[in-house]
Amino acid sequence: MPWKNGRGETVEIAVFPPGATVDTFDWRISMATVSEDGPFSVFPGIDRTLSILEGQGMELLLEGREPVLLTQNSAPHPFPADAATNATLVDGTITDLNVMTRRGRFSHSVETIKAPAKMEANTGLALVLCHHGEIRVGNETLAALDCLILEADETVDISGIGEGFAIRLR
Repeated sequence: MPWKNGRGETVEIAVFPPGATVDTFDWRISMATVSEDGPFSVFPGIDRTLSILEGQGMELLLEGREPVLLTQNSAPHPFPADAATNATLVDGTITDLNVMTRRGRFSHSVETIKAPAKMEANTGLALVLCHHGEIRVGNETLAALDCLILEADETVDISGIGEGFAIRLR
């Protein structure tokens, strides 16, 4: 689907409530292809965490903050989605992982994981997204860019040869 500002495309992985739009979601997880420098879409009342999945990276300039360089090796970067944000690509097109939650309704955290690991979904809904390689989450095998939703109070072993992201929604 097109970005809210019309300057690119995004692939929605999951959204709540089901069928919500970019203006009505409580939480949203997506991947976006960024092929040119420019401003990010502004989402009033939304918190966002961004991670680089493919490409050389980009520099983010948030209003009133120092620039931040994001690469595939960077930790997921949280910031307010209602702050004016501009992106400059390092060297060509990138694909990013976007996790967004509506303040006052949900919050989120995103962390990188590497097999083997143990993951607990003890504070609400959790998702695992495989970034590179192949990881096994409980009885499910995830290849690159596959995503699995875990139910609350579920603890799973993560095995295999790969790395990914643990996304927790509260």
